[in-house]
Formats: sequence, structure tokens, C-alpha cells
Amino acid sequence: MKKAPNFLLESTNGKIIELNKVKSKFIVLYFYPKDDTPGCTIETKDFNSLLSKFKRLNCTIYGISKDNIESHKKFKKKYNVKFDLLADVEKKAIKSYKVWGKKKFLGKEFMGLIRSTFVIKQKKILKEWRSVKVLGHAKEVLSFLVAEK
Repeated sequence: MKKAPNFLLESTNGKIIELNKVKSKFIVLYFYPKDDTPGCTIETKDFNSLLSKFKRLNCTIYGISKDNIESHKKFKKKYNVKFDLLADVEKKAIKSYKVWGKKKFLGKEFMGLIRSTFVIKQKKILKEWRSVKVLGHAKEVLSFLVAEK
């Protein structure tokens, strides 16, 4: 198992979150491209609707994108998201988790955030999903955790 890269990022709760200081049994980090876009909204709402089940497993969820904290706060409020979103404007965590890369859209190539999710336990990456398909993803992550506990 790989060590999970530590980071300090600004959170919608007004604090700076340091990954290595989070005291949950499990941590789910899901990296998503942009606040309030169709796929990212579905993914965030799905994690939000399953939040009580994640919490029963002593799991903390963080959504991370390169949007700034103001954008995150609007997004969180609009959909009543009950977990914290972290702003990685400088792409430090995004790059340390290697989720920044070449993407294709409408035949054009560009650099962007590749939707990815990581489950962390005791500072180690337990499982990772790359190039995530949004539909059913939050349930898949939850099922993985249920099997792990």
C-alpha cells in the first residue's frame, strides 16, 4: 500500500485541513473537475445522500477541486452538502495524487483534473479509482468500505 500524500488545504468549514491530522478510521478523498457542473453535482449529491452510512463506518469525506473557497461555499450551500469541500487552487494535492493530466473533450486535448477517488486508512491509500464514471460511484465506494470494516 502506498503512503497517502499529506496536504494542508482550506476547507469550507473555515479551517485548514491537514490530512495526517484527520482522526477517522477511513477518509474518502474524491477529486472532481469543477463546482456546479453536471457530473460533479451528481457525484457530490450521491456522496451527500449516503453520508450517514459513511459516518457509521467512521469515515470522513472530502471533495477536492481547484475551485476557490468562495466557489466551494456557493456549491455546498446550493446543494446542502453536509461534508467539507477543500480548495486546491495551487493544485498541490491534485499533483501529489497524480490526478492532473491530459484529457480529451470534443476532439481537443487539454490538461485538466481527472476525476479520481481515494480511500485512505492509517495514512495509506487502501484503494483508488481513476477516471471515475459518476453514476453509482459513491455506492461503489461505500460497498468497498463495508467489505473492509
